[in-house]
Amino acid sequence: MRVACIGECMVELSERPDGTLVQGFGGDTLNTALYLARLGVRVDYVTALGDDVWSDAMAAAWGREGIGLDRVRRLPGRMPGLYIIRTDAAGERSFHYWRDRAAARDLFTGPGAAETEAALVRYDLVYLSGISLSLYGENGRATLFGTLARLRDRGGRVAFDTNYRPRGWPDHDEARAAFRAALALADLIFASAEDLDWLFGAAGADEVLRHRGRAEIVLKASSGSGPVARVLHGAADTAVPAGPAVRVVDTTAAGDSFAAGYLAARIAGLAPEAAAGEAHRLAGAVIGHRGAVIPRDAMPAPAVRQPAPDA
Repeated sequence: MRVACIGECMVELSERPDGTLVQGFGGDTLNTALYLARLGVRVDYVTALGDDVWSDAMAAAWGREGIGLDRVRRLPGRMPGLYIIRTDAAGERSFHYWRDRAAARDLFTGPGAAETEAALVRYDLVYLSGISLSLYGENGRATLFGTLARLRDRGGRVAFDTNYRPRGWPDHDEARAAFRAALALADLIFASAEDLDWLFGAAGADEVLRHRGRAEIVLKASSGSGPVARVLHGAADTAVPAGPAVRVVDTTAAGDSFAAGYLAARIAGLAPEAAAGEAHRLAGAVIGHRGAVIPRDAMPAPAVRQPAPDA
């Protein structure tokens, strides 16, 4: 199983309680790729970086985590974007971005775009998010959607996580159109109630549920007792609650790690409901630590090991 995650990694400045800033690197689909690699999945990250020292450091860090770098394009004279995370007393975070000239925005329109398109159609599974969609503009998204359609024509699958950030979409109608197009191409949909409310209002769930039967769907919501994943596949419709509550330190990458846990479990052969349980376990570990990437020794052991890669 060859998996590709499409998106952007940025320079991350995380504000500490005393007001100091700590540098790291982060991005939603990059976080998912990292946790997939830690869970034994063969995964490549598909993005564009510059030729600066921060791009070099990013690529080196990804390689140390076991993420494949063959699909990382380097654009001379360009740099990655930057964002600052502020976390409140309840562990909820807010994001502030500087990314208009980030190299990743030209992945499907800049030099080498045709090579990226040709490579993507050869993967077994491609994962992307609503933040991925916000990067590329109308022409870039058209190229991306055409590439994903060709991937599916040859038997590949698409996983899409709604992960909507309103500030990335100056035009709400443009966002809704892009999300509808992505949902129609997805074989596996991760969607949160909050994202759907922001995008589509009261009828948000209907925008996803119209794909029931064609796509495997995981609807995430919060209840009085904690997070719940509603898993729909075929005729099944099952609510899978998270396990015992953990102390919430930082919710950064909760959804990204959930997607990784679910995808890794499904690739390993677990049923969707069991995969949701594994996803909750990983996300629960992640929110108990500060930052998007937890220490390796804090990773919960997967219920099923990934098969060894072919020789």
